[in-house]
Amino acid sequence: MQDNHSRSHTQTDNFDIARAHALQATLGHPADLRTGDPMPPFFHHIYFWQPQPPAALGRDGHPAKGDFIPDLGLPRRMWAAGKLVFHCQLLAGVKADRSSVIDSVTRKQGRSGPLAFVTVRHDIKQRGTLALTEIQELVYREDGARATAPQAPTNETDAQTVTFDSTLLFRYSALTFNGHRIHYDERYAREVEGYDGLVVHGPLLAHLLMGFAAAKLGALSQFSYRATAPLMHHETATLCWRDGQAWVRGPQGRQCMIATAA
Repeated sequence: MQDNHSRSHTQTDNFDIARAHALQATLGHPADLRTGDPMPPFFHHIYFWQPQPPAALGRDGHPAKGDFIPDLGLPRRMWAAGKLVFHCQLLAGVKADRSSVIDSVTRKQGRSGPLAFVTVRHDIKQRGTLALTEIQELVYREDGARATAPQAPTNETDAQTVTFDSTLLFRYSALTFNGHRIHYDERYAREVEGYDGLVVHGPLLAHLLMGFAAAKLGALSQFSYRATAPLMHHETATLCWRDGQAWVRGPQGRQCMIATAA
């Protein structure tokens, strides 16, 4: 069942260069971006904050549903998928405008119970020119619902091992102003949402895959990804690449994310 929602809002951000340097350092890269430099893909994710006071937050640390995101009666939220179309490169330290609209709200019955998908479209402009179109798909589900993880391919032509820890997850949460407690409150993640530890951000995995793809292809024209299973902060994962396809393989061959790049 699909609901019709026409909610929209706009924001402006100055793309503060210091915040970009903090992300470079968090990812283990030299903090060398200068004002006017093209930003690496997905760096815009640390901008356009929407801070809310504590009273306006839900139990998970996210802003309570019912304002921009509708309340669908399902408590658990995850970032399910995304698509980015790079019209031109975004520039560090240059003011940007973002318009956002909810494209659709869809309810489904999955194998693990009822699901609701919210699709949000963002258009980001700099100096009056459309630079990036991003589609985000969020999924909401019941407490205790768990899906079976698929097995990842093993036919990659290039691979890179990545590790995580609670410090990295905390710093990425801070830079993206993501209050979701599954990324920094291990007791909440285990006892309330039923995970085996802190959950690595879906956008962080997508960010790493985008960087991996850009190293192969140069400047990207588009990138699409879908999260297929959670990865915990104590787990080692492998970024994999083959012919424009990328994926994250976790322990026991668990597929955590799939992506296509061009």
